[in-house]
Amino acid sequence: MRRPRDVLLNALFLAPGVSGGPETYLRGLVPALAEEYPELRLTLATTPSGEASLREAGWDEFLTLIALPCEDGQMLRRQWAEQVLLGRVARRAGAELVHSLASLAPVLPRTTDVVTLHDVTFLREPTFGRVTTLGMGTLVRIAARSASGLITGSAAAREEICSVLGTDPARFTVVHHGYEPRAVSEPTGEAVLRERHRLGAGRLIACVAAKRPHKNQELLIRAMPLLDGDLTLVLAGHAEPYEQRLRTLSAELGLQERVRFVGYLSDADLEGLWRAAACCAFPTLGEGFGIPVLESLAHGVPLACSDLPVLREVGGEIPHYFDPRDPADGARALTAALADEETRRTGPVRTAQFTWRAAAQGTHEAYARAIAR
Repeated sequence: MRRPRDVLLNALFLAPGVSGGPETYLRGLVPALAEEYPELRLTLATTPSGEASLREAGWDEFLTLIALPCEDGQMLRRQWAEQVLLGRVARRAGAELVHSLASLAPVLPRTTDVVTLHDVTFLREPTFGRVTTLGMGTLVRIAARSASGLITGSAAAREEICSVLGTDPARFTVVHHGYEPRAVSEPTGEAVLRERHRLGAGRLIACVAAKRPHKNQELLIRAMPLLDGDLTLVLAGHAEPYEQRLRTLSAELGLQERVRFVGYLSDADLEGLWRAAACCAFPTLGEGFGIPVLESLAHGVPLACSDLPVLREVGGEIPHYFDPRDPADGARALTAALADEETRRTGPVRTAQFTWRAAAQGTHEAYARAIAR
């Protein structure tokens, strides 16, 4: 199969430090593509803030960066950039293929196009407002129908997307995400971390995820009264409107001293949290892959997480699974995780199976399949 030599990457979603899973995917996959296929000429179109962040990280050494006039939350500007300007950039760059990395793509593609559809959780669970959900749902359906090729991060995500959107599974290439530990020269020490974020002296349960309804941190708060009193729940991640609901619930249950709300953590603080945590919790109601599962297991931190097909696909038999709508079952799984010694050994072995090099190879294969169509 013929493979492209000039590819335009669509990263117009990028708000550094806020974009969550799609940003992790971008930052893991693209450098691996450049390293694995040095003959591939890559151009990446993104937001001005995204362009500045990637340039600072040295990305202009292995691809061409282009900033288009839109930022996160500027929906009309985003649509103008994606539907009109992106095609012009593709023509100027001589791109044979455009790869949109986060579910939204040009409605009328001018070249062979590949779209990574991460998940359709937002169509099942209250994640965004009604207008945003309607608009995104329409655009995702069009992308799924019109793209030359589709990529998703897990077989479970493919099955759910096809069930919700009516897409033919044969049009997808399943490419597992990779995992590589962050290069942190000096992780924040535990004493400093506890003082900086007022974490107290007890054992820590870490939950690393943006504060969004489908991430379901509410279950963990409701489980806390069923757990030992020396435990502190650390909710780390970008704050969104859902956080206020979580704070109100925490106060209603008298848990202000046992639930700590932490914003987006620096790499040093996050690494310090992984090292200090007695266990990790991931109570999500839906995912396309589940990078926090790999993050926890790679650090050897015992994990309690939602019993979803996608998380079983990623974590195997190592995590302690629970019903994400049952706080008592969550408390049971957390208690088991806190007593778990095996994950220290088995977790890193499991995560070694997921590499960005393999993800780059699978993505390159998806490009060839799309061109062959």
